[in-house]
Amino acid sequence: MTEQEKCNAGLEYTYADDELRARKCRAIRWCEEYDAIDGTDFEAQYAQLQKMLGSVGERVWIAKTFNCDCGKNIFIGNDFTGNFNLTILDIREVYIGNHVMIGPNTLITTVGHPLSPKSRRNYGAFAKPVRIGNDVWIGGNVTILPGITIGNNVVIAAGAVVTKDVPDNSLIGGVPAKLIRKLENDVEE
Repeated sequence: MTEQEKCNAGLEYTYADDELRARKCRAIRWCEEYDAIDGTDFEAQYAQLQKMLGSVGERVWIAKTFNCDCGKNIFIGNDFTGNFNLTILDIREVYIGNHVMIGPNTLITTVGHPLSPKSRRNYGAFAKPVRIGNDVWIGGNVTILPGITIGNNVVIAAGAVVTKDVPDNSLIGGVPAKLIRKLENDVEE
């Protein structure tokens, strides 16, 4: 198996692989191009996001600076706002629903590294997809770890570290994030 195939299968892989490096370098260039666009030229920003990402819905905007590992593994629905300094480490897929807002300085990561120092010295990594539902508000300085699924109508308090799946209609916060209370969903159909 190639390192990319191992990654996609959920196996430990070597991130120093030439194919993975080339993909990351492409994403770095795309992010630099995105961040070079005038911050008020929303049409040009949107066009660049369409080029960079796996899919982009309507009314999608990400503030500067934006960083990602691949780009093509990010799938965003309609009515999305990603505030300043958003980082999405999309070695694997990141699915973001409709009506999602993300506060500044937030990290969504699909990649982690082994506990073994020998494996880390050999550039070991693992990756798991992240899924974010509809009507989600993620506060500033939030970290979402690999493999997490966030339900619909969720609010994640600023500074939270999300280490476990989040059910629908939840307000969570803290390190690690825990349920604070259930939320009413006033838009359920």
